[in-house]
Amino acid sequence: MTDITAMVTITLPDGSTKEYNSDVTPGQVAKDIGPGLAKAAMAAEVDGQIVGLDYLIPDGNQATLKLFTKKDPEALGVMRHSAAHVMARAIMKLFPGVQLAFGPTIDGGFYYDFDLDHKLSDEDFETIEAEMKKIIKADEPFERIETGRDEALDIVNDLGQEYKVEHIRDGLTEHNQLSFYRQGEFIDLCRGPHIPSAGAIGAYKLLSVAGAYWKGSSDNRQLQRVYATAFFDKTGLEEHLTKIDEAKRRDHRTLGRQLGLYHIDEMSGQGLILWTPKGSVIRKKLQEFIETRLERQGYHQVFTPHIGKLDLYKTSGHFPYYQESQYPALINRDYMKKLEDENCSFSDLSSAMAEGEIEGYLLKPMNCPHHIKIYDSQQRSYRDLPIRLFEFGTVYRWEQSGEIGGLTRVRGFTQDDAHLFVTEDQLADELKGCLELVKLVFASVGMEDYSVRIGLRDKDSDKYVGDPEDWDKAEDACRDAAATLGKPFIEEEGEAAFYGPKIDFVVNDCLGRKWQLGTVQVDYNLPIRFNLSYIGADNQAHRPVMIHRAPFGSMERFIGVLIEHFAGAFPLWLAPEQARIVVVSQKFEEYGRQVETQLREAGIRVSGDYRAEKIGAKIRDAQLELIPYMLIVGGREMENGEVSVRDRIDGDLGAMPIDAALAKFQDEIENRVVRKTFSGNAGFVSGGAQNEY
Repeated sequence: MTDITAMVTITLPDGSTKEYNSDVTPGQVAKDIGPGLAKAAMAAEVDGQIVGLDYLIPDGNQATLKLFTKKDPEALGVMRHSAAHVMARAIMKLFPGVQLAFGPTIDGGFYYDFDLDHKLSDEDFETIEAEMKKIIKADEPFERIETGRDEALDIVNDLGQEYKVEHIRDGLTEHNQLSFYRQGEFIDLCRGPHIPSAGAIGAYKLLSVAGAYWKGSSDNRQLQRVYATAFFDKTGLEEHLTKIDEAKRRDHRTLGRQLGLYHIDEMSGQGLILWTPKGSVIRKKLQEFIETRLERQGYHQVFTPHIGKLDLYKTSGHFPYYQESQYPALINRDYMKKLEDENCSFSDLSSAMAEGEIEGYLLKPMNCPHHIKIYDSQQRSYRDLPIRLFEFGTVYRWEQSGEIGGLTRVRGFTQDDAHLFVTEDQLADELKGCLELVKLVFASVGMEDYSVRIGLRDKDSDKYVGDPEDWDKAEDACRDAAATLGKPFIEEEGEAAFYGPKIDFVVNDCLGRKWQLGTVQVDYNLPIRFNLSYIGADNQAHRPVMIHRAPFGSMERFIGVLIEHFAGAFPLWLAPEQARIVVVSQKFEEYGRQVETQLREAGIRVSGDYRAEKIGAKIRDAQLELIPYMLIVGGREMENGEVSVRDRIDGDLGAMPIDAALAKFQDEIENRVVRKTFSGNAGFVSGGAQNEY
């Protein structure tokens, strides 16, 4: 008689079930369903976990099972991980003495880090791809091997893979069981999953090579990171490569230089942005736009210094929690001289600062402690709340050199930061108002394709400070607020700030790339750390709740995203130069300057091209500079008191009175019209956020 307790019950997506008397794998279930599915299946999901077809579901279990074929995005991710192994195997065959590091999948592809004497370059890609082709054609299976920890160390020692030895010894200390995957002569420490065999890899391409530090630390050896992508068919690869080319064309670092929007100078410092007049217009207009809304909503603007005492950030928790990503502390001259006289070492200095023996200052890593001190500068009543303070505050982070990139990852950036001090009863409505503001910001630039993510604490981590009951209330408040947006949202454990959960907006740009921009956070903890209070209706002291919110996030990052989203062709309300007067010949310069003056006095950002050049060359130059409108001036226009309007998008609009042209421009500006329609889905994520700790 069969022991029911030892039976495996598999529930399929359609609700049907299959029962087995012993351990079973997804591959075996696929065979039972039918030979066609068994051949097509690439991977599976068991109880929400992506696994290989060889994953063992032990007896006595009840499990839900989904099987993935080449049509499913989950299968694509598993296949790309297998392609990373194939690439590593090919490079090891071609170049002796290769040391392997890590080779994960990323959105849009995968990479693998290598330590080898040969300096890899684009010239090696064709040879590596040819070797990969041989491996794929051989269609050898990916075989999972599970071992104990000691045996795993023996395996990587025998293979001479020093980074794997270190990773097992120092990085996987809590794992008693480890796994490897073998394909032919290639074996690699890997938790998987993988597709059944390499033959399913249809089309692939090596993309670039870059430097990367072992485990991301500049204290470690620099490795060579090879980026690549793979698809099940050539069509998918070709579409992806086309979008990569389009992304390169839109690269804000290239466009920012071509259009003269900002400058980064090595003498000024890496990751520190010098805003040019043109780029400053964009930044100023964004600030003016949100300032107007905030003042209507009862916000009060404040200004705080660029540095603060170390004690301030110790109290908030930003120091030492994030000491590694902050600039070194500053000390005054008297202490410095004393240390020099005593021949004090840097480690002695750091210890003395940490212990409070030396008064130190920090370049401001966050604005919130300063806003807290403004709130705490006087006694507050429940009648005063909510108190909403906002600032365009510049903060500083010590980003690693290899992580800095254009505007999207910098060392000094300005947040459109606000902190709201509210009662618990006010929390829900104030959160809703913050989310509506974020939506308004996105609508103003035509980026309304976004998703919502709630960052929760990891209850098993000691990173998060405060009372668990307060965390529960804060997380529930975030869920309730996110539900009002009418969009599905996801929850991610371990993604909260150390003081509270957050709601992040992940925006899809015109290429389908995902950018984490606006954020809203609920905080019960910093008011406790700073002992904040207000006097309630009962004449007793009560603790306020804080909301941190930044719709733009980082102004630098937001503008970098906009440059790429619009390919530098900004909507009229944001364009640094909105119109250009183009004279047919220099004899119409006087009339052209009259028109220029009239537009400028009406608030239009306008210039004139009065060069002795052909009209076609002037129009071409304005088009290359992405000027929204050109106003052509010749004899007929001067005689009739008109201008001929040429639209950057729609071309020649014909002649019209100056007042009519001006009214057209002003209507487009006041309504913040975004006229260009974008489409596309590149399917990869571009960078992490830099707008909160």
